[in-house]
Amino acid sequence: MNRFLLFFLCLSLSVIGQTPPPSPLRVEQLRVEYKTNPVGIDAFLPRFSWKLFSKERNTLQKSYQIQVSKDDKFSKKGLIWQSGEVVSDASHLIDYQGPNLQSRQRYFWKVKVTDNYGNVAESAVNFFEMGLLAASDWQAKWIEPEKEGIDFKKQQPASLIRKEFVTKPKGKIASARLYVTSRGLNEMYINGQRIGKDVLSPGWTAYQSRIQYFTYNVTAFIQAGNNAIGAMLGDGWYRGYLVWENNRNVWGERVALLSQLVIKYEDGTEQIIGTDETWKANNNGPIRENDLYNGETYDARLEKKGWAAVGFDESAWWNVRLGNYPKDNLIAPAGPPVRRTQELKPLKVFTTPAGETVYDFGQNMVGWVRLRVQGPAGTKIRIAHAEVLDQKGNFYTANLRSAKCELNYTLKGDSIEVYEPRFTFMGFRYARIEGLPNPPTLDNLTGVVIHSDFPNSGTFETSKPLVNQLQKNIVWGQIGNFVDVPTDCPQRDERLGWTGDAQAFVRTATFNKEVAGFFTKWLRDVAIDQKPNGGVPHVVPDVIQNKNPDDIKSSAGWADVATIAPWTLYQVYSDRRLLETQYESMKKWVEYVRKNAGTKLLWTNGEHFGDWLSYRGAAQFGEPVTDNDFIATAFFAHSANLTSKAALTLGKATDAVLYGELFQNIKKAFLQEYVSPNGRLVCNTQTAYVLALHFDLLPENLRPQAVERLVQDIKRHGNHLTTGFLGTPYLCHVLTRFGKNDVAYDLLNQETYPSWLYPVKKGATTIWERWDGIKPDGSFQDVSMNSYNHYAYGAIGDWMYQNMAGIDLVEPGFKKFVIAPKPGGGFTSTKATYESPYGTIASSWEQQNGKMTLKISVPANSKALVKLPAIGAEKLNQLAQAQRLKLTEGALEVGSGEYLFEW
Repeated sequence: MNRFLLFFLCLSLSVIGQTPPPSPLRVEQLRVEYKTNPVGIDAFLPRFSWKLFSKERNTLQKSYQIQVSKDDKFSKKGLIWQSGEVVSDASHLIDYQGPNLQSRQRYFWKVKVTDNYGNVAESAVNFFEMGLLAASDWQAKWIEPEKEGIDFKKQQPASLIRKEFVTKPKGKIASARLYVTSRGLNEMYINGQRIGKDVLSPGWTAYQSRIQYFTYNVTAFIQAGNNAIGAMLGDGWYRGYLVWENNRNVWGERVALLSQLVIKYEDGTEQIIGTDETWKANNNGPIRENDLYNGETYDARLEKKGWAAVGFDESAWWNVRLGNYPKDNLIAPAGPPVRRTQELKPLKVFTTPAGETVYDFGQNMVGWVRLRVQGPAGTKIRIAHAEVLDQKGNFYTANLRSAKCELNYTLKGDSIEVYEPRFTFMGFRYARIEGLPNPPTLDNLTGVVIHSDFPNSGTFETSKPLVNQLQKNIVWGQIGNFVDVPTDCPQRDERLGWTGDAQAFVRTATFNKEVAGFFTKWLRDVAIDQKPNGGVPHVVPDVIQNKNPDDIKSSAGWADVATIAPWTLYQVYSDRRLLETQYESMKKWVEYVRKNAGTKLLWTNGEHFGDWLSYRGAAQFGEPVTDNDFIATAFFAHSANLTSKAALTLGKATDAVLYGELFQNIKKAFLQEYVSPNGRLVCNTQTAYVLALHFDLLPENLRPQAVERLVQDIKRHGNHLTTGFLGTPYLCHVLTRFGKNDVAYDLLNQETYPSWLYPVKKGATTIWERWDGIKPDGSFQDVSMNSYNHYAYGAIGDWMYQNMAGIDLVEPGFKKFVIAPKPGGGFTSTKATYESPYGTIASSWEQQNGKMTLKISVPANSKALVKLPAIGAEKLNQLAQAQRLKLTEGALEVGSGEYLFEW
């Protein structure tokens, strides 16, 4: 063989043996019901989502193929459903359409996609695992500590419950799952080891109708032979103090546990260890008191070493008794669990003028402190919590009202002791410590931050540090108040799911965090706690009005969460199922208001909070107030309009027409009752003009006059807002929409009271409940209602994202969106990202030396309209031609990819 032929053959073999070049297309971030590889879901028709990644511009999905199997090899025997090739660009919340899924079964799935360039990509194999789908799947029984408690009107010790069991002889364990819930809070152990990373489980729901259960993969915790399982139970929301009237035991007096451990062996057999009469209990453990408002009292001398391990002497423990509770109301969590998410070290420890030892964490946070200490047995340490210091620099707790917010720890006298609480949380920046046996150091305390563990969605930064701090305050306010339910505040004796705060903030919440699952869970409780007549309670879960269901008092702007939140979430996440689930609740609420408004369609009766905490001016002069009937009728119109839109989306044509006509008729009634012929409103307030304009209640010819009156009122107040909880979220949106972007920036930049930056200048690290929680002279607002972590006014974040960064949706779920930044206010740059269902959207602009640059990123399988500010038509055409982009009505149409524009 000659050398040439040998070289040719070697070259051919080399080419043939090479790995083909990787596809420029990737499919990643697979999720089921917004979760990655979830264990224990109960959606009978789970939905699949994925994201495409490609360096090629204008990439769109052309088709997809989903496969679901009982084994990860997708064998012929294991394969249970395949979609076939579906020609579609849909990649978000695709319904499973196979046979009925089985309880406790793990399923594997993958997806193959083809793009518009012919590239093909297949995902890695992911899984989802079903929970217990029927009450009959629960073989365990509800149990209660038999001798627990005498006076249930007082705080109780945390109960300990345990059982030992033996695995099958010679049986090799394939998998083990623990399904657990409780009436009260629980913390689970197997063989002495803590199970799961969740805290405050099983969370807070409308307990009379449903309770969440959690599923844990505990395969690694089970050992051959003897084993032990244990639970610690706390009061929590179920029976602890709630509301502000020394109110306890809202849902029951006794804590209870339901736990089912399922062990699968490799031979196909199963072993189930469920709670029953054979378990033992004791309430003489170290947690002597536990309460969400008041904190925890812990005596380390009473710790029972090994109580959840094999061989512990339980001879002195009590029996348990069976609890008469249903199992058909148990649900798997739709939202994320509450977890520890980060830790903060104190910035300094100092002595106040009053001689107190105080730690400053530099951030108003929600969670608790971890104590590290060494000292003699019996030493008592008390830790109190506060959000602010008073004018003299002393520890300030008056605004906590009756909530003690304390940790009381008694040392056992070992070398170094580490303690953190389990069944409570506090809102605080400062911690006061008493009783330390040694001089305080920064190592004594660590701040542990907790909240619902949802993914991050957005980032936002500008050229102005004060506004950047405002954004940080908005985020910290959100995470501090999203602790399984959207609460109003995290520190005083309240911490309730106030509906008005949630509806005001919901859109901003979606920009900061992915809250689809979080709100899916909570809105179901809104519908559950909604009264038969359609009224929506002030707080959900309902702990205020639940005793008088026929005497419900629903407040406009609060109860409208029933329509505003579902529609907002549908727009942001394109979650049709959520909208379908909440639709009847939306209708019931509108019909409730219709009945109260009567034939005149003016809601002039009822009890309303109105434009809560709006600026009222100096006491001797006061400010005009937006009448409650004006606000109520405006929100009535808005809810009718949203219900009409929801009906149209869901294909309910008759309802769409019905509620569309209702909206138009309310507008006519509103116009006749509240608007003069020249466009003046009977309530000459900023909120009145904002609501009328934002809800489209004024005819076109009267809008310019209304906008001008709004602007003049802002100017009359020296570029200050006067709005409260209901007007503030829409204020800057209205100004920008009607060509007054400069005025919106004036309000954002305002640093004196009342304004968004006034608290920032006062050192706030979260959003305040009141515009002047700390007054200009340093004194405090009314102690009866003065929270320093109250997220409602943080709704300005929505405007900052949509207008400063310019990121807003065109189609639900950001399948098509707009990037249209509106510079102004002296800002020289703004940059933001948003994690849409299709990938990361980015917008970053900068103005310097008369030149503006805009960098954007559009994720694969989506499109954007780009509107460049302050650019002439000729230059815009040049940019479009240079980048070969289509120009439509002043906007550049772009597909996926990264783009840079300069002009």
